[in-house]
Amino acid sequence: MKKIPSFTIDHNRLVRGIYVSRQDRVGDETITTFDIRMKEPNREPALGQGALHTIEHLAATFLRNHPVWADRIIYWGPMGCLTGNYLLVRGDLQSADILPLMIETFRFVADYEGDIPGAAPKDCGNYLLQDLPMARWEARKYLTEVLEVATEENLHYPV
Repeated sequence: MKKIPSFTIDHNRLVRGIYVSRQDRVGDETITTFDIRMKEPNREPALGQGALHTIEHLAATFLRNHPVWADRIIYWGPMGCLTGNYLLVRGDLQSADILPLMIETFRFVADYEGDIPGAAPKDCGNYLLQDLPMARWEARKYLTEVLEVATEENLHYPV
Protein backbone atom coordinates (compact mmCIF):
# COMPACT_ATOMS: atom_id res chain seq x y z
CA MET A 1 0.00 0.00 0.00
CA LYS A 2 1.04 3.57 -0.63
CA LYS A 3 2.26 5.43 2.46
CA ILE A 4 -0.14 8.18 3.47
CA PRO A 5 1.28 11.76 3.54
CA SER A 6 1.24 12.14 7.33
CA PHE A 7 3.58 9.16 7.61
CA THR A 8 6.10 10.80 5.28
CA ILE A 9 6.86 13.64 7.74
CA ASP A 10 10.20 13.12 9.49
CA HIS A 11 8.95 12.75 13.06
CA ASN A 12 12.55 12.63 14.29
CA ARG A 13 12.89 16.31 13.34
CA LEU A 14 9.35 17.47 14.06
CA VAL A 15 9.00 20.03 16.84
CA ARG A 16 5.88 21.30 18.56
CA GLY A 17 3.82 23.68 16.46
CA ILE A 18 0.99 24.12 13.98
CA TYR A 19 1.39 22.54 10.55
CA VAL A 20 -0.69 22.20 7.41
CA SER A 21 -1.06 18.43 7.24
CA ARG A 22 -3.08 18.36 4.03
CA GLN A 23 -5.56 20.26 1.90
CA ASP A 24 -8.49 18.60 0.16
CA ARG A 25 -11.00 19.88 -2.34
CA VAL A 26 -14.61 19.14 -1.42
CA GLY A 27 -16.87 20.50 -4.10
CA ASP A 28 -15.89 24.12 -4.60
CA GLU A 29 -14.20 24.43 -1.20
CA THR A 30 -10.79 23.65 0.24
CA ILE A 31 -10.62 21.90 3.60
CA THR A 32 -7.32 22.45 5.41
CA THR A 33 -6.24 19.87 7.96
CA PHE A 34 -3.91 21.22 10.62
CA ASP A 35 -1.54 19.19 12.77
CA ILE A 36 -1.69 20.85 16.19
CA ARG A 37 1.45 19.21 17.57
CA MET A 38 1.70 19.63 21.33
CA LYS A 39 4.51 17.16 21.99
CA GLU A 40 7.76 16.33 20.20
CA PRO A 41 7.18 12.85 18.79
CA ASN A 42 9.26 10.07 20.32
CA ARG A 43 11.30 12.56 22.38
CA GLU A 44 8.97 13.53 25.18
CA PRO A 45 6.12 11.77 26.93
CA ALA A 46 2.82 11.76 25.07
CA LEU A 47 -0.21 13.56 26.42
CA GLY A 48 -2.14 11.70 29.08
CA GLN A 49 -5.39 10.27 27.80
CA GLY A 50 -7.53 12.12 30.33
CA ALA A 51 -5.82 15.44 29.62
CA LEU A 52 -6.10 14.98 25.86
CA HIS A 53 -9.77 14.01 26.16
CA THR A 54 -10.48 17.12 28.23
CA ILE A 55 -8.58 19.32 25.75
CA GLU A 56 -10.73 17.77 23.01
CA HIS A 57 -13.98 18.61 24.81
CA LEU A 58 -12.92 22.16 25.69
CA ALA A 59 -11.25 23.09 22.39
CA ALA A 60 -14.03 21.62 20.24
CA THR A 61 -16.65 23.49 22.26
CA PHE A 62 -14.68 26.74 22.13
CA LEU A 63 -13.99 26.54 18.40
CA ARG A 64 -17.54 25.61 17.42
CA ASN A 65 -18.80 28.60 19.38
CA HIS A 66 -16.16 31.08 18.22
CA PRO A 67 -17.76 34.33 17.00
CA VAL A 68 -15.61 34.50 13.84
CA TRP A 69 -14.49 30.94 13.09
CA ALA A 70 -17.45 28.76 14.16
CA ASP A 71 -18.89 28.37 10.66
CA ARG A 72 -15.51 27.28 9.27
CA ILE A 73 -14.66 24.65 11.89
CA ILE A 74 -15.22 21.11 10.60
CA TYR A 75 -13.51 18.97 13.24
CA TRP A 76 -11.20 18.99 16.26
CA GLY A 77 -9.93 15.71 17.63
CA PRO A 78 -6.95 13.90 19.13
CA MET A 79 -4.18 12.12 17.25
CA GLY A 80 -3.90 8.42 17.88
CA CYS A 81 -0.25 8.85 18.88
CA LEU A 82 -1.33 11.21 21.70
CA THR A 83 1.08 13.98 20.66
CA GLY A 84 -1.51 16.50 19.52
CA ASN A 85 -4.76 17.14 17.71
CA TYR A 86 -6.13 17.58 14.22
CA LEU A 87 -8.14 20.63 13.27
CA LEU A 88 -10.08 20.69 10.00
CA VAL A 89 -11.14 24.10 8.76
CA ARG A 90 -12.98 25.29 5.65
CA GLY A 91 -10.68 27.43 3.55
CA ASP A 92 -7.29 27.50 1.84
CA LEU A 93 -5.29 28.39 4.92
CA GLN A 94 -1.74 28.37 6.25
CA SER A 95 -0.54 27.85 9.81
CA ALA A 96 0.01 31.55 10.42
CA ASP A 97 -3.65 32.18 9.53
CA ILE A 98 -4.86 30.23 12.55
CA LEU A 99 -2.08 31.03 15.03
CA PRO A 100 -4.16 33.76 16.76
CA LEU A 101 -7.12 31.36 16.93
CA MET A 102 -4.95 28.66 18.50
CA ILE A 103 -3.61 31.16 21.03
CA GLU A 104 -7.21 32.02 21.97
CA THR A 105 -8.18 28.35 22.11
CA PHE A 106 -5.31 27.23 24.31
CA ARG A 107 -5.69 30.27 26.56
CA PHE A 108 -9.34 29.26 27.01
CA VAL A 109 -8.32 25.70 27.95
CA ALA A 110 -5.49 26.87 30.23
CA ASP A 111 -7.81 29.20 32.15
CA TYR A 112 -10.91 27.01 32.15
CA GLU A 113 -12.74 26.42 35.41
CA GLY A 114 -16.00 24.62 35.92
CA ASP A 115 -17.73 21.59 34.51
CA ILE A 116 -16.24 20.10 31.35
CA PRO A 117 -18.74 20.44 28.49
CA GLY A 118 -20.09 17.08 27.38
CA ALA A 119 -18.57 15.16 30.29
CA ALA A 120 -21.74 13.34 31.24
CA PRO A 121 -22.83 9.74 30.54
CA LYS A 122 -25.53 10.81 28.08
CA ASP A 123 -23.09 13.07 26.16
CA CYS A 124 -19.85 11.10 25.94
CA GLY A 125 -18.81 7.50 25.44
CA ASN A 126 -16.07 7.68 28.07
CA TYR A 127 -17.15 10.62 30.22
CA LEU A 128 -15.03 9.61 33.24
CA LEU A 129 -11.77 9.82 31.26
CA GLN A 130 -11.19 13.50 32.01
CA ASP A 131 -8.31 15.34 33.67
CA LEU A 132 -8.92 19.07 33.83
CA PRO A 133 -5.84 19.96 35.94
CA MET A 134 -3.50 18.23 33.48
CA ALA A 135 -5.39 19.61 30.47
CA ARG A 136 -4.91 23.11 31.85
CA TRP A 137 -1.23 22.43 32.56
CA GLU A 138 -0.57 21.01 29.07
CA ALA A 139 -2.49 23.85 27.40
CA ARG A 140 -0.53 26.50 29.35
CA LYS A 141 2.79 24.80 28.49
CA TYR A 142 1.94 24.67 24.77
CA LEU A 143 0.63 28.23 24.84
CA THR A 144 3.66 29.80 26.52
CA GLU A 145 6.44 27.61 25.10
CA VAL A 146 5.19 27.31 21.51
CA LEU A 147 2.22 29.39 20.40
CA GLU A 148 3.13 32.73 21.96
CA VAL A 149 6.71 32.49 20.66
CA ALA A 150 6.14 30.63 17.39
CA THR A 151 8.73 30.88 14.64
CA GLU A 152 8.78 29.52 11.10
CA GLU A 153 10.12 26.25 12.53
CA ASN A 154 6.85 25.85 14.46
CA LEU A 155 4.67 26.65 11.43
CA HIS A 156 6.18 24.56 8.60
CA TYR A 157 7.00 20.86 8.53
CA PRO A 158 10.72 20.04 8.40
CA VAL A 159 11.95 19.33 4.87
